[in-house]
Amino acid sequence: MTTILARIRRRDGGGRDADRFDRRLIAPMLLGSILNPVNSSIIAVSLVPIGVAFGAPPAQTAWLVSALYLATSIGQPVVGRLIDLYGPRRLYLAGATLVGVAGALGTAAPDLGVLVAARVLLGFGTCAGYPAAMYLIRSEATRTGRDSPAAVLTALAVASQTIAVIGPTLGGLLIGVGGWRATFALNIPLAGASLLLGALRLPRTPPRARSADQRLTRLVDLAGMALFAAALVALLLFLMSPAVRHLYLAAIAVAAAAGFAVRELRARTPFIDLRVLGGNAPLLASYARALLAMTVGYAVLYGFTQWLEDGRGLTATGAGLVLLFLSLSSLAVSAVTGRRAEIRGKLVVGALTQLAAGLLLLFAATAGSPIWLLLAIAVVAGVPQGLNNLANQNAVYHQADPAQIGASAGLLRTFSYLGAIVASAANAGFLAHGADTAGLHHLAAFLVCVAALFLLVTLADRSLRRITGRPGSA
Repeated sequence: MTTILARIRRRDGGGRDADRFDRRLIAPMLLGSILNPVNSSIIAVSLVPIGVAFGAPPAQTAWLVSALYLATSIGQPVVGRLIDLYGPRRLYLAGATLVGVAGALGTAAPDLGVLVAARVLLGFGTCAGYPAAMYLIRSEATRTGRDSPAAVLTALAVASQTIAVIGPTLGGLLIGVGGWRATFALNIPLAGASLLLGALRLPRTPPRARSADQRLTRLVDLAGMALFAAALVALLLFLMSPAVRHLYLAAIAVAAAAGFAVRELRARTPFIDLRVLGGNAPLLASYARALLAMTVGYAVLYGFTQWLEDGRGLTATGAGLVLLFLSLSSLAVSAVTGRRAEIRGKLVVGALTQLAAGLLLLFAATAGSPIWLLLAIAVVAGVPQGLNNLANQNAVYHQADPAQIGASAGLLRTFSYLGAIVASAANAGFLAHGADTAGLHHLAAFLVCVAALFLLVTLADRSLRRITGRPGSA
């Protein structure tokens, strides 16, 4: 009886242990956070059949990829900020609903334009999952007064990496069974499961907070959000197709960014508080590392893959098997090191292995490279992906203002997608005449420079020494 009474006393009004992380939240958190990576990766195997179905060349089907990146880059910090203001439940459910609508729209799309619109909706709909998860981890640490389990943050990173790995394989299976439309239809059951889990398990906003929400509705910085979106769209469009004739896009981006800065410095409740952000050099350094890490990661993933087929002469299946070792290496490193508190050490090792991978591509990858060497390069390239993503995520968790954790987590994803766009532009530039060995070596030299910059940013960030790496710790 004494034990039962003690357990009752430890439970809050919602039936949760007052001093323990509510593990009922884990399933909706993980499901919401993988909606974006599954839609980012599954499209890779859908582009060719979609192009055949609508008679669209690669230059047009590429917008199916870009549309999701653009929408997500803009939507992540916007939705994250709304989660900070209104709590995660409503935004999570609204996002899941949008994913379901987008899935149905894509499944029935009569032309490419409608498919692009569906991808835009998917981009915005999948924006809520990750900021909501970060918000919940932080709020649980506040509620319990204890560190949230490190395994929860690790699970978020590993789940996203895992789904990114199996996304193309899953897409291939779905296309074999139901055609390319099945890759869009997949979002319907995923959205349904998210709605069910979110409705049953995510905490409701308390009445007192809801009344505060009504006052905050008038204070949402719509102008700041609009200027942020304009600057980001113009910048990403320019990076996706850098050319002198497109310099007007860069000019628009600069003008919108300047307007955004003026607006945020004057706004009573800014969308992104530039005063706080500008004074938080460690957080800015983490965003810079995220951009640099994803630049290297995406450039290796797509550039190395293309070279394996065009430069080394492997079949698509053979190239996929080589890349499987990269993915397994990344997942293994995340699983083994995820519970370790160290952040700076992971980033330093991640930077050094990035450098090693770039140097191997530069000096060891040739048209006659043996398979064992290609597998070794893949394993080395997977190590930093398993270290850097998780370490940057944990760093942002500790460096961000707790009141703006949703927006801060969203910005982390935005900078990551900026890195993806830079990588895409680098691949297009260095492999413009084909993914031959010379082009790969030029790309590798670029990656060595980016990895060296990543290492310098990490070594210069002394604040990393003060982070214990344990969620919820000071």
